Amino acid sequence: MLITVKTNSHARRPFDDGRKQNQNPNNESIIMLTKVKTLAGYKLDSLDGEIGKVKEFYFDDRHWIIRYLVAETGTWLAHRQVLLSPYALAAVNDEAKNIAVELTKIQIEGSPSLDSHKPVSHQFEEAYYGYYGYPAYWGGPYSWGAYPDFMRDRDVRAVDAAHKKDDARVQRENGWDPHLRSTLSVSGHHIQALDGEIGHVVDFIIDDATWAIRYLIIDTHNWWPGKKVLVAPEWIERVSWDERKVFINLNRETIKQSPEYTEESLVTRDYEIALHGHYHRKGYWLDELAAGGILL
Repeated sequence: MLITVKTNSHARRPFDDGRKQNQNPNNESIIMLTKVKTLAGYKLDSLDGEIGKVKEFYFDDRHWIIRYLVAETGTWLAHRQVLLSPYALAAVNDEAKNIAVELTKIQIEGSPSLDSHKPVSHQFEEAYYGYYGYPAYWGGPYSWGAYPDFMRDRDVRAVDAAHKKDDARVQRENGWDPHLRSTLSVSGHHIQALDGEIGHVVDFIIDDATWAIRYLIIDTHNWWPGKKVLVAPEWIERVSWDERKVFINLNRETIKQSPEYTEESLVTRDYEIALHGHYHRKGYWLDELAAGGILL
C-alpha cells in the first residue's frame, strides 16, 4: 500500500515537494524523516509574507510528538514566543529551505500572547487552540487527542469533530496534563545504558508527515570515538529531567553493534528495519499499517 501525503487546498506546494522519500522494497510506506537541526533556520512563509525562521520545537514527554514550532521573528513580535502548531504547517521545502504556514500575519499577531521567558502553560494552550479552532491533542485517549494519527485535512477534522461534539466534555475531564520539552534544552541530556553512560543527545529525527519524534541522535565520542547511534523514544525506560539523563533498557555492547549511523546517512526504511531487528523491537510503521495507514 502506498501512503501519500494530502495537503489542504490553500497549501502553496505539495507537502512532499523537494523531499527525499524513501520506501521499502514492498512499497509499503513513504517516510519523510528530517533532523531538527536541519530545519533550524528555515524561513517561515505565511500566506502574506515571511514571518521569521525556525528556532526550535516543543514536544510532549508522553508521546514524543512535536506540538509546536517556535519561530524566531526578529523585531516583529520580539517580546513574545511565536508558536505554530503542526496543524498550521502546510509544506516543508528542503530545496528552498522554507516552511509554508497556513496563517496570515494578522492571525498570528492576534493569537494569545506568551512571554518569551515563560513556559507554555495548559491555560495558554487552551486559549491558543480555542483561538485557531484546532482539536486539542490532550483531549482524548490518543496521541492526537480524539485522533490516533495526525489529521492534516481541516475539512475532515471539522466533520469528525461534529460527530465527537457530545464527547468533548468527558474527554477534557479525562484528558492528561502534558509537559512540554524543548528540543534545544533536551540536547545535551546524557544517555544511561544498563551498564554505563553511552553519550548525549545531539539532535532529533522527526517524521514531518506526522510530527512524531522517531529517533534521538546520540553522540558517543567519549565512549566510542567518532560514532553516533539512534535511539527510539519507545526504547526509553524513563527520563530524569532534573538530572538531564535518559535511561534505556539496553547494554552498551548491544548498542555498539547496532547498524552504523552517520550525519550523511539517509534513514531509509531498510535501515529502520535493520535497526529495529537488531534490537528485536517492532517497527512503528507496522502499527500504522495495521491501523489502515496514516490519516492525513
